[in-house]
This record gives sequence, C-alpha cells and structure tokens, in this order.
Amino acid sequence: MRKRIFALTMAIMMATGLLSGCASQTGTNDSGSSESAAATAETTDAETTKAPEGTTITFWHSMGGVNGEAINTLVDKFNKENTSGIQVEAQYQGSYDDAINKLKSAQIGNMGADLVQIYDIGTRFMIDSGWVVPMQDLIDKDKWDVTQIEPNIAAYYSVDSKLYSMPFNSSTPILYYNKDIFEKAGITEIPDSLPGIAEIGDDLTSKGGAGEAISLGIYGWFFEQFICKQQAHYADNGNGREAAATAVDFDKNGAGVKTLAAWKELSEKGYAPNVGRGGDAGLADFSAGKSAMTLGSTASLKQILNDVNGKFEVGTAYFPKVSDDDKGGVSIGGGSLWALNNEDPAKQQAVWEFVKFLVSPESQAYWNSQTGYFPVTVAAHDEPVFKENIEKFPQFQTAIDQLHDSTPQSAGALLSVFPEARQIVETEIENMINNNGTPEDAVAKMAENINKSIEDYNLLNN
Repeated sequence: MRKRIFALTMAIMMATGLLSGCASQTGTNDSGSSESAAATAETTDAETTKAPEGTTITFWHSMGGVNGEAINTLVDKFNKENTSGIQVEAQYQGSYDDAINKLKSAQIGNMGADLVQIYDIGTRFMIDSGWVVPMQDLIDKDKWDVTQIEPNIAAYYSVDSKLYSMPFNSSTPILYYNKDIFEKAGITEIPDSLPGIAEIGDDLTSKGGAGEAISLGIYGWFFEQFICKQQAHYADNGNGREAAATAVDFDKNGAGVKTLAAWKELSEKGYAPNVGRGGDAGLADFSAGKSAMTLGSTASLKQILNDVNGKFEVGTAYFPKVSDDDKGGVSIGGGSLWALNNEDPAKQQAVWEFVKFLVSPESQAYWNSQTGYFPVTVAAHDEPVFKENIEKFPQFQTAIDQLHDSTPQSAGALLSVFPEARQIVETEIENMINNNGTPEDAVAKMAENINKSIEDYNLLNN
C-alpha cells in the first residue's frame, strides 16, 4: 500500500506542478487496491449504526470568502443540533490544488482528515488512490435513498452505478448576456451556438455598442463542455468510466478540431479577442459592460450581479453548442465530499451523519442561496429559501433547466491527469489564437502531451 501511495504521490506531483489557476473550479481501475478493499470491508463489518457520543471528525474544505462563511454556518449548526454529540472541525486548506497536495502529504504520514472536499477533476485520482471509503458503501449500509440526489449530478461521481463521493458544490457553465446591448442592437433571439454568436457579432458591436461580442476566457473546462455538447468522448474507455483512460479521444473523433475551428473563427473576426486564461478571465469585461456576452460558471451569477450593480440587465442562457445541430448537454463542475478510510468505525459513521446533514434539503437550499451552487438534493427545490432565491434571482432558473435538459450521458470524462490536461489544452488554444496556428496542429499537440502524461501516470500505478 505504501508503494502504491508513493507512486500516486509522484503522479499527482507531476500533475499539479503545472497548475496555475484551474483550482477555482472536473469501470474502476482496481489494480493494487486489494489492501484498501480488505481494510474497507473489515471496517464496514465493524461499524455500528450510531457514532459513539462525542466523536470528533476533521473536515478539509477549499471554500473561502462567502462560501467559507456558509460552510462554517452549516458546520456550527450540525455541531449544535446533532443528537450524537458529534463534533466537526472544519479546516480551510486553501485552493483545491492545495487541498489535494496536503491530503497526499498527510496520507504518506498516515494523518489524513476524515472527510475532504475534492474538485471534480480529482475524481479519477481519488478512486485510484485506495484511500477512500466509497460513499456507496455508507449509503448501502444505511439504506439511504440515493435518488434524493439530482441524477445528472450523481452520474459524474458514479462508476459502474457506484457513487464514490457525495456531490456537494456543483455547478455548470452558462452564457451570460447584456440585455441592454442586445435590445439596442435589435437582437431578440439569443444565440445557442458558436456560429450563432458569429452571425450577430457585427450587430452587437456596430449597433449595440459592445466593445467585444463575447469575452471568452481560455479555459479547459469550457473545451470539455464543447466536447460534451457534441455528444463526443474526451477520452477512451468510455470517457474513462469503463476503465481508466489510456489516451484522449477528442483528436480521433473530430470533436477537438470542430471546437477549435469555431473558436478560431470568433477570434479571427474580432468577436472573441484573447481576454486571458481561466474561467473568470472574461467576467471583468462583461461586468464592465464592454462585452455583450461571456461564459462562466453558474456559481458566478451572484458575483456578476453584484459587480454589474444595476448598470444593465443581465440575462442567462444555455452554454452554446459548437454546431447548430449538436444534441449534447453539459457536465457539472465544482466539488464533492470523500470519506477517507482511517480504519476507525466511529469516525466513519460520524462522517456519514455529517454528510447526510450537508445534503439534506434544508442545508442544500441554504447552501444554494448563499453561494449560487446547485442544490444537489432534489427536494431542496421545495424549501422556502430556495423558492425565495429563485424569485429574487430568476436568472438562476436557466442553470436548473439546463441541468435537467442534459442527460447522464453528458456527465463528462474521468481522467487521472485532468489538472495537467487542462493546462495543456489552455496553452495550445492560446498558442493557436496568438500565433495564428491551425486547429489541427493545436489538437495534435494537446493529444500528444496529454497522452504522455496519462502514459506516465498509468506506468506508475499499474
């Protein structure tokens, strides 16, 4: 087990060494995990149905600012109201990248947390690590009804119908648009594709007065969503869900080139100038009224509304397709909760009680109202605070509708080296735009570099 953890540690160090800004936001490979499976089974057999009085657990999270305040409020409420005397110590670990690196170091020293929040793109690594108790094991033991969770959100964190972590802070990307500019330009139909954006680009700038048709941040997550919209796979082996991916697939199925060709057209025509890398890169120009549209996370809605501060009316629409005839949906982002296998039945049960509290309808409605993340629990929509929030921010209904209109087949890929892959994708898109490269060359370089990272990772861990 120590050898396996060391190998995984080396792999994650390789992956995270290139990271610069993606933390603000994606069948199982069972090789080498027999020790973990045995330990998990042994722990499960020894569990009690109720955590002993006064059990204390440590919860690592990556929510700062107002999101961190919301986390602390929920933790305080649980500590005061749970009837088992369970106490949760919430510890902010910095960015998602910081958290997974600290977890890696702690596991080497055998001093991990009991529950940890990990970003979506860390999912494959966590499954492979052998460090976790799959959430499905706790669900089955308690006979908890997993259909309480939004199916399109649960699908991302599930492999072979097994939920490995509990969704918690989930989001999807949407299109934000300036209704005032659209009205001035005489445009009544919101574009739902990249070619559709190109068609109205001139009117938005010449008639609407926009400095940019769209401020499109160069972000790996957006590239992944464009692949999903085409109903194509990002990686082989069923998007890394039937077995661990051995290579990307977007270079073979044509989805990568189609995406970059449409992206380059917007750039060359001046409709989507280079505004920088990352999911938030395009938000400043939009909030300042410079760009008519931008792409961003649903969790950015409240920040955008605060920054706009009534200067114009903000509209929201579905994330655009690459081609007009695309039929796919979107994949979720954000993070989920992972139970760590510390071979302590009391703490494991306490973790489960806390997780159930966090995904209860009341907690999820509060979390949504304070942060803008989706309520992952279906029944949260019936809570008064959720209804009040939708009434106050009707733009958020777009995110709900888009989630429900997507299918579990659009759940997206699981990839062991996703953090590094995103950086590679962003670098090649940026090079294409800045150096007038071709989509074909950019996709070929993406595939070559990502495949090398996958090969190195799999060599260390198989």
